[in-house]
Amino acid sequence: MERYYSYSKYLRETFGEKVFRITVDAGFTCPNRDGTKGRGGCIYCYSGSEYRPEKRALSVREQIREGMERVRRRYGAEKFLVYFQAYTNTYAPPEVLKPIYDAIREFKEVVGLIVGTRPDCVPDEVLELLNSYTSDYLVWLELGLESSHFKSLRFMNRGHGVSDFIDAVLRVRKFPKINLCAHTILGLPTEDYEDMLETADFIASLRLDGVKIHPLHVIRGTKLAEIYQEKPFKLLELEEYAKLVVDFIERLPEKTVIQRITGEAPPELLVGPSWCTQREKPKVIEAIRREFERRDTRQGAKCRFRGEVWAGK
Repeated sequence: MERYYSYSKYLRETFGEKVFRITVDAGFTCPNRDGTKGRGGCIYCYSGSEYRPEKRALSVREQIREGMERVRRRYGAEKFLVYFQAYTNTYAPPEVLKPIYDAIREFKEVVGLIVGTRPDCVPDEVLELLNSYTSDYLVWLELGLESSHFKSLRFMNRGHGVSDFIDAVLRVRKFPKINLCAHTILGLPTEDYEDMLETADFIASLRLDGVKIHPLHVIRGTKLAEIYQEKPFKLLELEEYAKLVVDFIERLPEKTVIQRITGEAPPELLVGPSWCTQREKPKVIEAIRREFERRDTRQGAKCRFRGEVWAGK
């Protein structure tokens, strides 16, 4: 019995088989780094969440080709989603973005386009461009919400407010074929238990299509690591995080796709928590599974908002 609507289940239902995601770095920057909104980026950001900066030496086409070959050898995969992940992947005019996104059209095995960005970087003309791909591809737009509390956004140096996220959601809804996913972080030192669950309620109230849930983890070379070194704050223990994730998912609508339930970094870069690595990832997922079983609960069990996910779909 599946206790939550996992990304793998969603993709099997959509395509009838396993589909694998390939991440690419298209060489974008971020308005929170280039001085438009700020300098230095978000305090937790390490190379735009890309741990292989050498990727930028390859074109997007080469990255797609290399990624498909690697995943095909390992898993025997035949269908792929291309995920523009690093930094802010809508931070350019449509005439610049289109040739970059169009790289996916050269590969018949690619069935979907995923674009990660900020809620203050999705003007209507970019949404229209993304919508143009929906006739041929599954399209997901991923927005960094992180928290529904401005105090936390300010602590993270996000450079935008909760209102920017709401505005982006309302405008994306003009394009019902674009699926929308929010990124969230649990364990911020600015928040208590009720604050974190309020973010779950906030996401539920907006009827988003998907969510990625990450634990706050400290990575060397970031501003967050400097803050932690100067004045250490409490990081979540594994069992504590597992309980919190279940609490969070209980509050989300049953059809919101849970795309991620943890996050990890290379061991050589990780300050803590120690369980936020690829090696420990199975233990994290198992701890969350056990907590669902212990409570005999499931996604949506405590959802206060019962409307359809993405009205009009």
